[in-house]
Amino acid sequence: MSEGTEPLVRRAARRLRGWGGVAAMGVACGLTASLTLLPLVREEGGAAAAPGTDRPAGSGAGGVGVGVQVRADACRNPEASLTPSTQDGPAIRAIKERGKLIVGVDQSSYRWGYRNPEKGVLEGFDIALARAVARGVLGDENAVIFRAIPTNQRIAALDSGKVDLVVRTMTINCRRIEQVAFSTAYFQAGQQVLAPKRSDITGYDASLRGKRVCSAEGSTAYEALEENSFGAVFEDEGDGTKDDRDLLTVPNQLDCLARLQLGEVDAVVTDNALAAGQAAQDPAVELKGKPFTKEYYGVAAKLGNDDLVRRVNHVLVGYRQGPWQAAYRQWLEKDLPGISGPPAPLYK
Repeated sequence: MSEGTEPLVRRAARRLRGWGGVAAMGVACGLTASLTLLPLVREEGGAAAAPGTDRPAGSGAGGVGVGVQVRADACRNPEASLTPSTQDGPAIRAIKERGKLIVGVDQSSYRWGYRNPEKGVLEGFDIALARAVARGVLGDENAVIFRAIPTNQRIAALDSGKVDLVVRTMTINCRRIEQVAFSTAYFQAGQQVLAPKRSDITGYDASLRGKRVCSAEGSTAYEALEENSFGAVFEDEGDGTKDDRDLLTVPNQLDCLARLQLGEVDAVVTDNALAAGQAAQDPAVELKGKPFTKEYYGVAAKLGNDDLVRRVNHVLVGYRQGPWQAAYRQWLEKDLPGISGPPAPLYK
């Protein structure tokens, strides 16, 4: 949770009218209530097609598939990553000397990366993957230090060396591959609109005209609004300056739910997998329309740390053969049924 989130949530709990205090508590610590996730974007027939290719992103009963070599056209195939390797380079050696892998994660996204309020530990699909990488690098899934970082600090945390990797529902795209190095894709999602059930907003369309729409700074949702806002108001005055109110563009995407509950914004744009979790935390809101993008999550590393990226991709080869499915069953299947497996890897 970002530094500005907790006070906001406390105010929300005091001021909510007709939203229910449970929702505010869900923002603060991540409810263990059930989720009802809408299906993610799928190609007709069930398997998602890999961008720029005719092949399915998953194949076989488990949807695992095998790696496909593609030409190095970054903007056509941003999901294409380095081939797997177990060779130690400078990044891996530094991690081994330290004895711990440092991973930037979320601690407030239910089912993905959240702090279990009863156990006081981080859990979720992304947390399980981070532990698998630690096991692959250091031989011990507990040889990992988790650092909670807000959405808008993911790239900065890598650049500064604060973390070795970011495993935080981070979408691979053409802009970001110029800033960080990604592993092969490990999950598919899409952007969608979250709004009150009583709202006249119907989705990512003209119904957003004149509406106040919240998104996280540095997110693909914000980039989508930059390209086409449909007349929505989505930028703060003084955005990025000391006068920035962090009202419409916020450090953490979960902050948008609190803004929505307070009536300070009319809608939220974010990944549908995350938005559905927020909808489960607050029965007064719902996902509107359909997902309007197809996006893939990857593990991010600092540019130049090729040996670390190759090792993560090596871990993912094995992870797709069973552990991914086990994590999916534990964290996502109940609320996100019908996913046969992870996207098959693309290599440069």
